[in-house]
Amino acid sequence: MTEDGPSAAAGGLRRRDEMSLAEHLRELRSRLARAGLALTAGAVAGYAVFPVGIDLLLAPYCEAVGSAGRCDLVVLGPLDPFFVRMRTAFVVGLVVGAPVLLYQAWRFVRPGLTTRERRFVLPFVLLSQVMFAVGIAFASWVIPRGLGILLDLGGDGITPLLGAREYLAFLLTMGLAFGIVFELPLVLAFLVLAGVLTAARMRSFRRYAVVINVIAAALITPTGDAVTLLLVAGPMVVFYELAIVFARLVERARRGRGES
Repeated sequence: MTEDGPSAAAGGLRRRDEMSLAEHLRELRSRLARAGLALTAGAVAGYAVFPVGIDLLLAPYCEAVGSAGRCDLVVLGPLDPFFVRMRTAFVVGLVVGAPVLLYQAWRFVRPGLTTRERRFVLPFVLLSQVMFAVGIAFASWVIPRGLGILLDLGGDGITPLLGAREYLAFLLTMGLAFGIVFELPLVLAFLVLAGVLTAARMRSFRRYAVVINVIAAALITPTGDAVTLLLVAGPMVVFYELAIVFARLVERARRGRGES
């Protein structure tokens, strides 16, 4: 067995477990620096492609107004175009750099996890990227319809003419909100597999969970209207109910294997 074999790897893990506080802090700084570089690179890329990507960002607005009106955005100040572009670049950097951020977090906590926890965590880190992308895709379908409802509330006498800062803030925040919401089933599933949550416990907490989901939806959405609130809170409630079903299946499988 060479030094590069399993025994060396195990020795490396033991040395990581025995690291001093200063060594842990140095490693944390290194991990944060790599994640920061990934976020910065993503933001620079987002800033560079903004002139090309603005058509993609305008698509929900254009779909919402249809042939009834133009989907141009207006700016009310000389610095608005700059702030709009910087905010968009930051969100793009966050989305692009998220895989690197999660990977660095995984590498940092991995030595302190048990074998069973490692078996659970790594697939969930990978699935979180998939679920975030699914949330963004769902948002791209929901936002034009929700925006159309909001713009129609004023009636025929009001012609939509949205400000660039307000519209893009709404669009980007909603996209991130749906991406975060679609991480909820993974979090609940992980807690179920770890034995923290049970089906009975979640059923008894259901009414409080609905209230908490609505409050969370109100906090992560940029507008105070009921339509946007329901669009975000609805999937959260559905995911909670699916987590209860998942917990039942896990508990049934454990009873079949004779596990506690």
